[in-house]
Amino acid sequence: MSNILHVGLNCIEPILDMPTNRSIPNKRWHLAFTAIYSSRALYSLLNQKKKKKSRKLPVPSNPSFVVLNVKPEAFSSIDHTTLTAIVNEKNFNKLLEFGGIEGVADALETGIKNGIDGSVNDVALRQEEEHEIRETSQKLEEDSLTVIGLVGIKDPCRPGVRKAVEDCQYAGVNVKMITGDNVFTARAIATECGILRPDQGINNEAVVEGEVFWNYTPEERMEKVDKIRVMARSSPFDKLLMVQCLKQKGHVVAVTGDGTNDAPALKEADIGLSMGIQGTEVAKECSDIIILDDNFASVATVLKWGRCVYNNIQKFIQFQLTVNVAALVINFVAAISAGEVPLTAVQLLWVNLIMDTLGALALATEQPTKELMERPPVGRTEPLITNIMWRNLLVQALYQIAVLLTLQFKGESIFGVNQKVKDTLIFNTFVLCQVFNEFNARKLQKKNVFKGIHTNKLFLGIIGITIILQVVMVEFLKKFADTERLNWGQWGACLGIAAISWPLGWVVKCISVSKTPFLSYLRW
Repeated sequence: MSNILHVGLNCIEPILDMPTNRSIPNKRWHLAFTAIYSSRALYSLLNQKKKKKSRKLPVPSNPSFVVLNVKPEAFSSIDHTTLTAIVNEKNFNKLLEFGGIEGVADALETGIKNGIDGSVNDVALRQEEEHEIRETSQKLEEDSLTVIGLVGIKDPCRPGVRKAVEDCQYAGVNVKMITGDNVFTARAIATECGILRPDQGINNEAVVEGEVFWNYTPEERMEKVDKIRVMARSSPFDKLLMVQCLKQKGHVVAVTGDGTNDAPALKEADIGLSMGIQGTEVAKECSDIIILDDNFASVATVLKWGRCVYNNIQKFIQFQLTVNVAALVINFVAAISAGEVPLTAVQLLWVNLIMDTLGALALATEQPTKELMERPPVGRTEPLITNIMWRNLLVQALYQIAVLLTLQFKGESIFGVNQKVKDTLIFNTFVLCQVFNEFNARKLQKKNVFKGIHTNKLFLGIIGITIILQVVMVEFLKKFADTERLNWGQWGACLGIAAISWPLGWVVKCISVSKTPFLSYLRW
């Protein structure tokens, strides 16, 4: 009675190079693998030649198996190596030497019978069994091992991030990190960046998960939002909720992000900063500023230059208000008392021209300094004109008004000149006072107004141009400006009066001012 061997085609490839030595420990598997390979080889030859064979091997309906009928007969003339050579070389003549396909099949049947101790009835080798055998043979032994080293993968912070965070914190900006990573990873990254101190653990209020923050009551969120430094496992709605809470407490909120999920928070924030390289188009559309180099250090640069621009605007406003207040009061008082104004329309136009244009250009070109980063951030409700600015401009304006009104009423007797020369003295002194006061405007709070002036060549150039134009206006454009030439003594007097604004500015900065906005006292 025939015995049937079922073989999985999916397990053919690993046995192509198996040895045919029957001394290997498991003869059963060796001969079975030989049968697997032989059956595949025979069917390959049959399909290629499409010849009519003297013996047909049945082809099963399931293509993943090959069925081979075997009988217990002698097997000594063929082995695995010979079968491999026949198939690889497609040597049909060699095949015929062994009796053709029929002879090889008979030899195989007998070989399997003899190789399995002559007691084989049914041999069924499944793909799963062979897979398990291969896995077992390839499994490493777990004893007698030596640890050579450990390898870890880390996503480090970019160079300069820690310094940028420190610069922001030095400037009074609270940096918070909101991430989707787990709480342990978030804490490690925040500590490396300097957002968290090493002693601030997970149980600290500085670290919270997004779900926990979301489950807080509105009162709890408003109470704890300032203490939170890191939010882990957060969703886009958690980030949006934090931005809303910070804005409700009166903070000016800036958000950085690069993904589509960051769009709601970028839109809600007072200042949205998106990444120009890795940022999505949605994030860029919702942001106010695009960081082209995707570097967080640029945030500190934006902060520094933003404060510089704001500070330069304040300088120019203080300087311009001093000019306008002094000119308005002088002409108003003179017009009421004497019926004529000391400063003509052309002279006022000239003052506005050189002060508004050249003065603004000189003060607007001041470069950012480290002092700006030492100041606390400006709140959204704080006025543009601070009490310090009111103090500086009012003192300078009062000094100019007092001096020029003295010249208006007593100038002729003091200098022994006629009215036209007196008016020229008033005009020249007024312009020179603005030139000297322009130095005072460089520093709103610092007493040393000359610090760093050598680095701003444009400022010094504008001051020089202003003085030259004023000399030309007085000495050479008499008819146009309605002026008279002045002698050296009169020029010295004008310069001396104007130079007093420097020591006066130094003294006035010693006066402390209230933190309550000046205009708030005028409200009912």
